[in-house]
Amino acid sequence: MPVRMELSRILIRELSDYRLIELREVAPTSPEIADLTDTAGGKDPAAVAKPTYSQVEGGRSFPIVIGLSEAQAIERGLKGIVIKRPQTHDLLANVITALNGTLESICINDLAEHTFFAQLNIRTADGKLVQVDSRPSDAIALGIGKNVPILVEEHVLDAAQRDDDTDPTEETDERDNPPE
Repeated sequence: MPVRMELSRILIRELSDYRLIELREVAPTSPEIADLTDTAGGKDPAAVAKPTYSQVEGGRSFPIVIGLSEAQAIERGLKGIVIKRPQTHDLLANVITALNGTLESICINDLAEHTFFAQLNIRTADGKLVQVDSRPSDAIALGIGKNVPILVEEHVLDAAQRDDDTDPTEETDERDNPPE
């Protein structure tokens, strides 16, 4: 079962063309109202309260090295900065919306050879859940912009804790840095 995480607003370390972000384990501090209905018997989206979360005391965390453009997109999303023209992550969000889909969450679902993997969990108009492979940095940038949960698979947290003694600045992802 995935664990809910939040993105730390603290820039841990600046690297040349990369940034280091940290994900921290969080738990709900208010209950989620699961199924309020309107007078017609349908769900009233305005009446469904979103739970609030706080960092777990002694909770797990781990860093991810990301590119500068993704770091800037994430920072804009965290600060609520709106820009005049859509950037790549905005474009993807607009495509999902135009196709009547809804981004429900993002999930960091694997860690292999010091490389994290993620997926976008998109609900289609007909109710089908579609999972799309993504780099974690892109998924987080999109997820922050759409204010959806960031989830991490339990086995990824365990593996990240075991790899905690390695230098995260040495982690590379061929998808982030394709060979020239």
